Amino acid sequence: MPNAQIIGLGRSGIAAARLLQQQGWQVTLSDSASAESIAARNGSESLQQQQQSLAAEGITVKLGCSLTLDDADLPQLIVVSPGVPWDIPVLVAARSKGIDTIGELELAWRHLQSCPWVGITGTNGKTTTTALIAAIFQSAGFHAPACGNIGNAACELALESGARSEESSSQNPPDWVIAEISSYQIESSHDLAPRIGVWTTFTPDHLSRHKTLENYYNIKAQLLRRSQLQIFNGDDPYLHKMGVKHWPDAYWTSVKGRDSLLGDPNRGFYIQEGWVVSQNEPIVKVESLRMVGEHNQQNLLMAVAAARLAGIEKEAIQEAIANFPGVPHRLEHIITWQGIDFINDSKATNYDAAQVGLSSVASPAILIAGGEAKAGDDTGWIETIHAKAAAVLLIGDAASAFAERLKQSGYERYEIVETMAKAVPRAAQLAQDHNAHVVLLSPACASFDQYQSFEHRGDDFRQLCQRLLD
Repeated sequence: MPNAQIIGLGRSGIAAARLLQQQGWQVTLSDSASAESIAARNGSESLQQQQQSLAAEGITVKLGCSLTLDDADLPQLIVVSPGVPWDIPVLVAARSKGIDTIGELELAWRHLQSCPWVGITGTNGKTTTTALIAAIFQSAGFHAPACGNIGNAACELALESGARSEESSSQNPPDWVIAEISSYQIESSHDLAPRIGVWTTFTPDHLSRHKTLENYYNIKAQLLRRSQLQIFNGDDPYLHKMGVKHWPDAYWTSVKGRDSLLGDPNRGFYIQEGWVVSQNEPIVKVESLRMVGEHNQQNLLMAVAAARLAGIEKEAIQEAIANFPGVPHRLEHIITWQGIDFINDSKATNYDAAQVGLSSVASPAILIAGGEAKAGDDTGWIETIHAKAAAVLLIGDAASAFAERLKQSGYERYEIVETMAKAVPRAAQLAQDHNAHVVLLSPACASFDQYQSFEHRGDDFRQLCQRLLD
């Protein structure tokens, strides 16, 4: 029986373990975090249930244990969860020994590559674009689930499909796989080759892991080079600069009209007179999308481009866009209280995303920001705060550093409140004092200093906002 090691007791790691066990592998699932740490992250009841369930399925679980390579008993396969750095010594050593070392998404690809994939990557915008594409494909009648960083782990989809399972009598393989793919997942996927690849934006992010902007770019570019058809946001400054010289066969988009398109305009998708247009044919009205901001118009263009390249008729596109509810935690309207809109943009985990979020709401706004800071250029974000924020409330580990940065820039209307529980009621009070139209959570930070995830942070914000209505 072949031996596989799975690193990371998260949703993707568990799905990978179950998929391999189903295929006849002897599977060990390890996580370097202690049982106590994982329980705090996932909930103690959930952890206990997971351990019991996995053990019953014949999967060995080792907690507080890092993978080691014993030459007497080397695994034939190592599968890595997205949060595990690709360059840690044990993985470098495994690859040097010729052990098949891959990410969870690559494992799913091996089981689902008979289905065409749409792969969406980018620094920002990929979740909304992925959700829009999935909605359009589903409106057209396709079984086209979203997976990766959105929806299911990709291996969960492979499990549900009964892929390569002789015992499964209820196979339901997708017509299309719509995958949101991070740089971490591309890094550990050397064969994944979508039918359609989409690159939404490119700005500095994850540099603590990828070290240089060039390395980060090259990782993203791998996915697009392996894609049969390529769609690029031509309004993104960095992608625009790389342009047709680097991507001669790509389909380009622009919210600025036909004349702003890169490449052959007959292959482009653009906005003109309030319509998304391709080859001089109006496809869908921009106002049909109930999401604010020019960045969402860019996301719409890329989603429509993917749909048209897949042969989807414009009627299905129009229906999907008209009914699209938006994406949780991305400029998500929570409540209106005393005429003030409370908006959850918890997914804005870097400066660029937070700048887009603040730019998209009505001013003046009360901004809640902070968390676990990331490396990056905050200049544009700070400028937008000066222009649009009546006050800024700072939470989490980054609060003191952000306060100093705002002070240095000449912005004095900030307060360190430390926690979301203090931030929401204080924001409500300040909004009334400043006659602000909006309270916006747009942290510009990761969430792991105080929360399990950006979703957990957004959910906390939602619950605290709801209390204002009690």
